[in-house]
Amino acid sequence: MNGVLFVNKPEGLTSRDVVNQISRIYGTKKVGHTGTLDPMATGVLIVCLGSYTKLVNLLTSSYKEYIADMKFGVKTDTGDVTGNVLETKEVNLSYDELKRVIDTFPKEYIQTVPKYSAVKVNGKKLYEYAREGKEVKLPKRQVFIEELELLEYQDGIARFRCVVSKGTYVRSLILDIAERLDTVATMSGLVRTKQGNVSLEDCMTLESITKDTPLKTVDELFLLPKIEVNEQDYQRVMNGNPLFLETTEPRIFVTHHKEVVAMYEKKEESYRIIFQVNPHA
Repeated sequence: MNGVLFVNKPEGLTSRDVVNQISRIYGTKKVGHTGTLDPMATGVLIVCLGSYTKLVNLLTSSYKEYIADMKFGVKTDTGDVTGNVLETKEVNLSYDELKRVIDTFPKEYIQTVPKYSAVKVNGKKLYEYAREGKEVKLPKRQVFIEELELLEYQDGIARFRCVVSKGTYVRSLILDIAERLDTVATMSGLVRTKQGNVSLEDCMTLESITKDTPLKTVDELFLLPKIEVNEQDYQRVMNGNPLFLETTEPRIFVTHHKEVVAMYEKKEESYRIIFQVNPHA
């Protein structure tokens, strides 16, 4: 069982719950996902099976697109509406004020990781400290906001679209937007609409997946140029060796008899293998 599934994660399940269900459906323990979604969030969850679990880190690093809802006037300990209320404020915010802050929000900034997250500090997950009522210094990380667009705002609730880098927490982004407006807010809804080349329209419901559901292949994950190789270079691919090719593309698919057999990445003067489609061929 080597391949991927594009799943529309339902509300109420963790990403690990989805992985566990797919593991049972296909009868394999070699299953992983490529970017955690909170239980209240829905949308694109790419699940890798078998040898494709080697692509998890590469896929996790892809930019992700979200549609998020933020409720102004309320701040919670989790950063979303499932948490305990810490602070309330009267909402006195116009559409134009909100749009100005969103339109001028930094494309790159240092974001504080939320305390209810799986990021580890001293070998322990932050949410474990939070549940024990223990205070710990929250890590900060540089994030990139590729796109940020206000979609609507009415009655103290805003909806926006964002395209963000790996490690960006939309819950924290909402807090940071609210802070620039001298108010508080919390996340009231979140849908991941795209990850890398995979859109929500490409995904299937968890309920529709059976052991006979065909898995997606690597060329459905990435849009890369394809380079056909001869028999000699094909053997080099099968042995995991570098290739010297007449192209300058940063990443390519290598094909043999027009079938994708590997993905390569340019390293100095040669191309090095980063994924072999069928390592046992």
